[in-house]
Amino acid sequence: MINMKNPAPPYLSAREAAAELGVSTATLYAYVSRGLVRSEPTDDARARRYRADDVRALKGRRTPAAAQRGGDGDMPAIQTAVSTITPEGPVYRGVGAVGLAEEATLEQAATLLWNANRSDPFGASNLPVVSPAMRAVAQASAAEAPLARTIAVLALAGDADPGAFSRTPEGRAHVGARVMRLAAAAILGGDPQAGPLHMQAAAAWAPGDPRAPDLLRRALVLLADHELNASTFAVRVAASTGLNPYDASIAGLVALKGPRHGGAGPLAARMVAALAEGDVAAGLRERIALGEAIPGFGHLVYEESDPRAEALLAALARAGADRRFVVDAPALVAEATGLRANIDFALAVLSRTLALPAGSEIALFAIARSAGWLAHAFEQLDTGMLVRPRARYIGLAPGR
Repeated sequence: MINMKNPAPPYLSAREAAAELGVSTATLYAYVSRGLVRSEPTDDARARRYRADDVRALKGRRTPAAAQRGGDGDMPAIQTAVSTITPEGPVYRGVGAVGLAEEATLEQAATLLWNANRSDPFGASNLPVVSPAMRAVAQASAAEAPLARTIAVLALAGDADPGAFSRTPEGRAHVGARVMRLAAAAILGGDPQAGPLHMQAAAAWAPGDPRAPDLLRRALVLLADHELNASTFAVRVAASTGLNPYDASIAGLVALKGPRHGGAGPLAARMVAALAEGDVAAGLRERIALGEAIPGFGHLVYEESDPRAEALLAALARAGADRRFVVDAPALVAEATGLRANIDFALAVLSRTLALPAGSEIALFAIARSAGWLAHAFEQLDTGMLVRPRARYIGLAPGR
């Protein structure tokens, strides 16, 4: 019987809806993006309310096994203390990434993600070993794409580093710093250095531009981790087999190359470059009218805007970036399609503002995300468990 005195509310807050489903708010936002739960704006511009009937219908469709896994019935859930995603952006071990990016370096973000508080893994003397074979591979692949060159170099690095399989927290952190420095050097086309990675990137890509160090620093911190995305999941699977951090990072680099992941940045950069040749607003309206994709807009997890993009675009605006891209284009696309700019679009605008080399968007992504990959690899190794999801077979029944 329905209780007419206290009827069930027709809407739930994000916290209430997530609790009802037994999932994280990030998973709730994924349900919304897939059309499984409808939401509506509230008086608070940053909050939305969720249809209670949709939530309860979805709850009834989720199997007990899915509920026990604590997340989406179609995806495995992994417990982690490394990071999570909130409407305010990613959170690194309890620290909001957007706020952290105001002052921190990528090295500081990595140390936080790795929970490395015993010593500084990024000391000047902790440089990676570069064997003759690694140097020969780097030279032979100098004309190749940065990620391909980095994968080739990392494939030899584990055998060259006697501490690659360290199992102590301090030892792992020091290996992690060597992995990051080696990967950055391979991406930037130089030798490993002890200086801050954002300064190395600025010197290699935008020498003489005084805006570059701070803007690149902000971007790197914002990109350092984003919970269990495709490349991070690939790294955790690889690490669970017992691989060293160099080899596990290769799994992340390969997954990152996909056009639906890190490869979205270069696609957005190509669109920005094409639009810049004419009237940006008219070009976007034409794309929208023709039903063409707008790279760098919309996000699977963020129901509203991507806070990382908001923060980076705001910093670009303060640095004098082209208003057509930092303000006008995001507003036009949002009004016409409801899609908000994501971090890939912000990286494309950053690349254009600083005149960075083609493909620097995904290269910058790789330098930054190596910090998060390593954090998840270390955490996975600590569990001692092999990541081995089961498949739901939908093929033909076996013959008799």
